[in-house]
Amino acid sequence: MLMPSLDTSIANAALPTLAHAFAAPFQTVQWVVLAYLLAITTLIVGVGRFGDISGRRRLLLAGIALFTVASLLCGVAPTLWFLIAARAMQGLGAAVMIALTQASIGDTVPKGKIGSAMGLLGTMSAIGTTLGPSLGGLLIAGLGWRSIFLVNVPLGILNFHLAYRYLPVDQLKPKADRARFDNRGMLALALTLAAYALAMTIGRGRFGVVNMALLSGAILGAALFVGIEAKAASPLIRLTMFRNPVLSASLALSTLVSTVMMSTLVVGPFYLSRALGLKTALVGLALSAGPLVAALTGVPAGRLVDRFGAQRMTLAGLIGMAAGCSVLSTLPMIFGLPGYIMPIVCTTAGYAVFQAANNTGVMTGIRPDQRGVISGMLNLSRNLGLITGASLMGAVFAFASAATDITTAHPDAVAAGMRFTFAVSAVLMIAALAIAVGSRMVRRDIRNCVPQTVCMISKKPGGPGESG
Repeated sequence: MLMPSLDTSIANAALPTLAHAFAAPFQTVQWVVLAYLLAITTLIVGVGRFGDISGRRRLLLAGIALFTVASLLCGVAPTLWFLIAARAMQGLGAAVMIALTQASIGDTVPKGKIGSAMGLLGTMSAIGTTLGPSLGGLLIAGLGWRSIFLVNVPLGILNFHLAYRYLPVDQLKPKADRARFDNRGMLALALTLAAYALAMTIGRGRFGVVNMALLSGAILGAALFVGIEAKAASPLIRLTMFRNPVLSASLALSTLVSTVMMSTLVVGPFYLSRALGLKTALVGLALSAGPLVAALTGVPAGRLVDRFGAQRMTLAGLIGMAAGCSVLSTLPMIFGLPGYIMPIVCTTAGYAVFQAANNTGVMTGIRPDQRGVISGMLNLSRNLGLITGASLMGAVFAFASAATDITTAHPDAVAAGMRFTFAVSAVLMIAALAIAVGSRMVRRDIRNCVPQTVCMISKKPGGPGESG
């Protein structure tokens, strides 16, 4: 989990250097980051399903090997487009590693400790995201931009050795009994997700003709995908799974929560620099507070989930996030940096608790042959939330600031935009709480109905007043 998370953020530190090294404009160089994220977003559900069919350990080893080889190719790339292609290849390996690492928890960890394991994965993800920019800056300054990719080679070899030695061997059905992989569904889903991700990312939050065309294509692609899956003998995603209110609620919550978390990344740099007037170094230090809290909270959050249950801790995490966003929406500038960091800490800690609880609640109650695809869907919902949040919350922030160029906006306008954006985030968190409470009530009703239903089904006829 650490390696793909690290490479999500480490390349951002190299973009100015890459623009200079390849004499390319920023709009082209940003595809070094975008190609990696697009590959993960479009393929993560498919690789999860393929792991369920072909064996998770086998595919995970292949994913680690692919990620390592792609990192080597990135490090020796002679041209920018070669580097972008290698990053897309690296993103495919990362999708395998993210989806199947989480799916393998059920094969390797006792049921009573799944929460702790999910918390640990959350910690590793936060550490990778936090460490990326600083480690990237150090490596680029000392060894050049190629080193940020070559550092993955020894890490990948170590990862491969550990996975090969310690993960349990796949127990597969005979080949004739295995489900077939849904190639048509995979292609339709990948194109749909790619169109949506591009619609939300290109243009830097400004929706033009190209964005609208891509979004329309994504809507048509989604309809096509549903039609393909309804007729497929062995679908990529069984549409009947969405009738499960717990799974549907968990995916919706993951998307909402990730959208809100993106607010901190979109608004934070501008509020800290423009409204509070902080220097660049202090802005970077303040922005690292959130990921640092997530890294420190992950493991304790997982243990709390094991002790008090996933449902209770999901609600606790959402309440913490709602409280943090509510404080930020009413925050006056007179409290300065401490007044911003404290509610951010509350929001991020709530996010860590939610992630551990939500992932545990979903991954605990599913069949072993569906763990890969469900893990992929969970991670996809998170990525879609982040992508949507970057566009949506960026637009909300710009609108509320009433500035044509946010980089030169008046400090009071930036502060007003920050408060309004987090007010919208607080409303989204209240909606998330309503979904979570509703899901819990449905689950309780189902549980209460089961004994009566079982009794009615098992009762034998023939007693007084009963007929066959």
